[in-house]
Amino acid sequence: MRKKAGVVSNGYRIMIVDDEIGIVDSLSIVLKKAGYDTVGFTDPHEAVETLSNGVFDILILDFLMNTIHGDEIVRRIREFNSDIYIIILTGHKDLAPPVETLRALDIQGYCEKNDRFDQLILLVESAVKSIEQRTTIFRFKEGLNKILDAVPRIYSLKPIGDILEDVLREIMNFIDSTDGFILIDDIINDNNGHKTLFKGLGNYLGSIEEFTTKLSPQLMESVGQARMDKKVISLPNGIILPLVKEYHNIMGVIYIESSNYHERIKLLEIFVSQAAAALNNALLHSIINNKNEELIKTYDELKERYMDTIEVLRLAVDAKDVYTRGHSERVGYYARKIGELFNLSEDELEILNVGGVFHDIGKIGTTDDILLKTDKLDTREYEEIKKHPLKGAHILSAVSMFKDVVPLVKHHHERIDGKGYPSGLKGEEIPFFARILSVADAFDAMTSDRLYRHKLGISEARKQLIDGAGIQFDANVVKAFVGLIDSGFDRMKEELEFSFMEI
Repeated sequence: MRKKAGVVSNGYRIMIVDDEIGIVDSLSIVLKKAGYDTVGFTDPHEAVETLSNGVFDILILDFLMNTIHGDEIVRRIREFNSDIYIIILTGHKDLAPPVETLRALDIQGYCEKNDRFDQLILLVESAVKSIEQRTTIFRFKEGLNKILDAVPRIYSLKPIGDILEDVLREIMNFIDSTDGFILIDDIINDNNGHKTLFKGLGNYLGSIEEFTTKLSPQLMESVGQARMDKKVISLPNGIILPLVKEYHNIMGVIYIESSNYHERIKLLEIFVSQAAAALNNALLHSIINNKNEELIKTYDELKERYMDTIEVLRLAVDAKDVYTRGHSERVGYYARKIGELFNLSEDELEILNVGGVFHDIGKIGTTDDILLKTDKLDTREYEEIKKHPLKGAHILSAVSMFKDVVPLVKHHHERIDGKGYPSGLKGEEIPFFARILSVADAFDAMTSDRLYRHKLGISEARKQLIDGAGIQFDANVVKAFVGLIDSGFDRMKEELEFSFMEI
């Protein structure tokens, strides 16, 4: 006799086998109400045959039946199915199978029959959790094996872009996502400089130009933070996973849009560590044996688009406050001039200039009511404005081309006496270039009109720099810049005006 009840609801199928039809009916009703699809049998032989041809997650089996004992049924089932979760029913605790039998046949639990099914429902729920965990581990191991299986292909002529896509798809499948991207920086070093690789799927599928338009300032900041801290960043609708290779060096990030990842973060971290190793091997192989023109073109285009994106964000900051327009260019110019006095190389001077141009990029996230306020900021507002160096550092950290600029942007508001922000560094703990940028920034701020005050004269600004030497500013940097002001400020002003005319 066969009894079938229930419909597919939560995806789990349960087989009930008992020689009493009343037990089968009762259990079917209870489990159906709990959201399970159930199939019931009073004939154990028919049940075994059905199980051999179908897919079931849980078997609830009466241990003592008229025609055959439950342990013999389990032995037959285990010959062809080692995965199904088995719960044994007994009429009395004295009739329960021995523990040795439970272990030998891999029976996960047993329950006494009674008029209430609370204990059985708890066992079923425990079984579901166990199945879910086993499924998660299986999917994880399967995904890991697929990534590891890709390693031999590294040494073939398969394009690196295909390997990136394979890794991205496996990780996305692991958390049921359809949208994501891999961004890898600073991993190929040859005569052509740093290279950058990108691969996107779903919403991020397309050209590099399309990709950069989809990156919000907040997402860029979070990507930069993940790279700087080498830690997973959880977002409301996605997760950023840093790709860390040997010696704890960062090589890029993977971003996956999903809300179904929270329980799998630890597994994802292991997953991504394997992906990083595979990708690193692939890229090393590419460097040695496959100097690909596509890589060079991809890097150049991505660099150009990122530069354009950052420039647009910087201009957006300037557009929010007419009183600071041109401030960034002047700070970059002054910083470069100071650097020349310390006999810095051309590359170092360029870092100072770029640092000055981008030092306030973090203000893109500051609201207008704070940025444009004409009177004194309250404590909350001041704490908010103090976040802009760190925000700017996170944004610029999104790609490696700005890695030398990040410390300048992050620490240009530190003070020699340790009372600055965001890190409270003091003295030589502050990067030297950031100390230069601090003086350049303060001088231009003092000599420019602001909403909350009129600009100071050159002599008064000079005096305040000297007063702050050794307290707020690096004394050697102040001494050098004051000498520059005294010897040729009019000439610097002419150069600045000429440069703005060119722009």
